[in-house]
Amino acid sequence: MLSLAQARLEAQKLILFAAAAAVSPMLSAAAAAAAQAPAATATADPAMTTQAAALLPVLAGQPGYAALFTDSFRAAVPEPQWTAITSQLRTTLGAPQRVARIAPAGRWAATWVIDYARGSATMLVALDPAVPHRIAGLRITGTTLTGDSLAKLRADLAALPAGVSFGLYPLDATTAPAIAREDDRPMPLGSAFKLWVLAEAARQVAAGRHRWDEVVPVGPPSLPSGMLQSWPAKTPVTLQTLATLMISISDNTATDTLMRVLGHDGIDAIAARFGGATPVPTTREAFAIKADAALTKRWTASDAAGRRALLDAEASRIAAARLDPLMFSSGAVASESVEWFAAPRDMARLLASLRDAGPVVRAILAVNPGIDPATAARFAYVGFKGGAEPGVVTLNLLLHTRGDRWYALSAGWHHAEGIDEPRLLALVTRAAALVADEGPKD
Repeated sequence: MLSLAQARLEAQKLILFAAAAAVSPMLSAAAAAAAQAPAATATADPAMTTQAAALLPVLAGQPGYAALFTDSFRAAVPEPQWTAITSQLRTTLGAPQRVARIAPAGRWAATWVIDYARGSATMLVALDPAVPHRIAGLRITGTTLTGDSLAKLRADLAALPAGVSFGLYPLDATTAPAIAREDDRPMPLGSAFKLWVLAEAARQVAAGRHRWDEVVPVGPPSLPSGMLQSWPAKTPVTLQTLATLMISISDNTATDTLMRVLGHDGIDAIAARFGGATPVPTTREAFAIKADAALTKRWTASDAAGRRALLDAEASRIAAARLDPLMFSSGAVASESVEWFAAPRDMARLLASLRDAGPVVRAILAVNPGIDPATAARFAYVGFKGGAEPGVVTLNLLLHTRGDRWYALSAGWHHAEGIDEPRLLALVTRAAALVADEGPKD
């Protein structure tokens, strides 16, 4: 469940986020295409070297932001946001020291590697072809900490304030987590509850009750994130399309449509099997309850049976409710009560089950890999589903190393007064990087 701003974040979370920073500035479509061009035949304009050198003091917190970036970049990423990004990088990596490498991907696009005191940051950069060739796009695709270890990661986790749950689990004979912090504490999941829906869809397909290529009409719209809320009513789509949109861009209308096809009994049973709170409301139901103080009070005061009775009794009212896309603009809304809840260790069990649910499920989970491209490339497989709304963020990764080891990683941060999502994201990315090659080491 997301505000409009959070919805955009959900769909692009770890593509447009720095591995150890805040929201990464976006490349334009043209710049992104150029950045993906074959590097072997590319020759960068000399301005690449000039602007890379000019970026160093700006990364260090010195003046120069306005002169270095294009107007469109600064409109998308205002200076306070840029200041937060670079400050977080320095907190994690120390002071920027030098441009270690420029790998061209066309005349006006390249990958820059910036060395910091305690590691490095990799960036995709696009320059404006017009003089003075200011930076038009910049995306931080990964960071590396020198000499990182699970011991250091544990210490950094321990330093976080209350509200953080974290677990990294080998999915083999080992039963103990590689690292854990309050991993038995149920946390609000946000859109990560959609993994329950995916699991129930896979179960019903395996049982022959439905097929992935089965066509159904799109149901009533929910709020973004997603895109189906804007499609014509009753557009025919397959169950696999619904599941893919539900997981890859967290489409709420796709989710609700799929939930209606599957039925709430099966989804509730899956949630209960994997430690989740029941009943499991659709996104529209949760939005409508959050928006209504009386319904929120009734939901909070009820047990599972009472909540199911509320959903049944208020079904017509909820279906007709006018949902306000700005309902989260002032901050968290009932994030401690009208939510979906499960602990990291239970989410890890769910991810293990989804790993074994067949190639369609694994392919759906892999559409949005959830970590920066540089880190993802170190794995044979990465599956992901996150969730975010004001006061809540969850990140769930299914990882298969090139050495044939599987891991589940589940983390969440919940605090109604605010959270530091980039900081949690940095820790999740570090944990993934630590197991990418040969498994975790202290």
